[in-house]
Amino acid sequence: MRDISDAQLAKLLDKDIFHHISDSADKLGLECYVVGGYVRDLFLERPSNDIDVVVVGSGIQVASELKAMLGKRAHLSVFRNFGTAQVKYKNTEVEFVGARKESYSHDSRKPIVEDGTLEDDQNRRDFTINALAVCLNKDHFGELVDPFGGVDDLWDGIIRTPLDPDVTFSDDPLRMLRCVRFATQLNFFIEDETFEALERNAERIKIISGERIEEELNKIMMTPTPSKGFIELYRCGLLQLILPELVALDVVETKNGRAHKNNFYHTLEVLDNICKHTDNLWLRWAALLHDIGKAKCKRWDPAVGWTFHNHNFVGAKMVPGIFRRLKLPMDSKMKYVQKQVDLHMRPIVIADEEVTDSAVRRLMNDAGDDIDDLMTLCEADITSKNAIRKQHFLDNFRTVREKLKDLKERDYKRLLQPCVDGNEIMEMFNLQPSREVGVLKHTLKDAVLDNKVANEREPLLNLLRDKAKEMGLI
Repeated sequence: MRDISDAQLAKLLDKDIFHHISDSADKLGLECYVVGGYVRDLFLERPSNDIDVVVVGSGIQVASELKAMLGKRAHLSVFRNFGTAQVKYKNTEVEFVGARKESYSHDSRKPIVEDGTLEDDQNRRDFTINALAVCLNKDHFGELVDPFGGVDDLWDGIIRTPLDPDVTFSDDPLRMLRCVRFATQLNFFIEDETFEALERNAERIKIISGERIEEELNKIMMTPTPSKGFIELYRCGLLQLILPELVALDVVETKNGRAHKNNFYHTLEVLDNICKHTDNLWLRWAALLHDIGKAKCKRWDPAVGWTFHNHNFVGAKMVPGIFRRLKLPMDSKMKYVQKQVDLHMRPIVIADEEVTDSAVRRLMNDAGDDIDDLMTLCEADITSKNAIRKQHFLDNFRTVREKLKDLKERDYKRLLQPCVDGNEIMEMFNLQPSREVGVLKHTLKDAVLDNKVANEREPLLNLLRDKAKEMGLI
């Protein structure tokens, strides 16, 4: 964060694109301001390529004039239904809109829009830190307009709305998610009155489409510490409506003096851990959902205490429904997350026992190309406060990784599929697709994975005949 005078703002905006916009607006006799995130990020010393320009008058008219001034070097797109236009010039995109005031009906976030002043336009902004405007007209170039103390809020690290937060959030409930997202991205605090309005208006999120919710959640997920965002969503009541399966993990039961860990906060710790090692959005989703099945699988066993047997399998079954509801992609990305959730216990089980070649081969076969990501997830999942136990797992995981590397180098992956396939099995024993064919295929695959038989035709055919004879097929 830095303090910037108007003269310094003018220097920071001393770029061809801003002078061209200035000349275009002055030629048309219209007030013109760069607003929102671009201005905010100047103060925060963050890079920003998104330039939003508000014109007191027709934004489309200024955009068209700018295109005429830049000639073939620029591309103009006009969206008359929304009263906006976009100019692409070199590596820069500039969005133009006319200053406006808005009013809303209770059952929609689509506003009734009227032409307005700069003041009207700043009043409709979501947060004070996004309501900053800097004049681009030549006579006032670089002058900051900050009616709500947005710069002070940047210094104080506060997110708050320009006007009544209840009205702001009720009018457009997506702003509630944006509030949490900005607090997470910038590591800011949500001002008390604004947070209380989040709690009061949380139910309004139900009118927001899954696609818009997904977009904001993904932005939270891609922050350095997404747990901050999920805790804020939980505190204000939004997470209960968006992802109740995660909230269901915030239960700690004690029986006979034995308690299990809080799987909600454990999950968030795993998510933050994984963010230290990867920018892979879908591996981050896998971390968030890796224990999602535990609430359904929790059981009390007098001999061993609390158990969560098969929670990975149950959790994997839950992933498609969660993705579908949140409008997350139902393609290979969902299947990737599902596989990570399903397999995340396997390396832990291996690491807790003797690390055998056979177990590692099976793991590599089942995880395929995602084996390294799976190992990263599992290492992030080690959150034990017992330093000795934690080091034991880390040491064994290191052994697992070494064996994986060794097996890859020896090209075991190529040998994991038996060289006798299902079609040949059916032909040999005159079978149709059936359970028997599956049993015979698994017999061969298990033998190869356990290194009991070389992956060569003659040894496999001999094994196949013996198994078929045992099953009464010959």
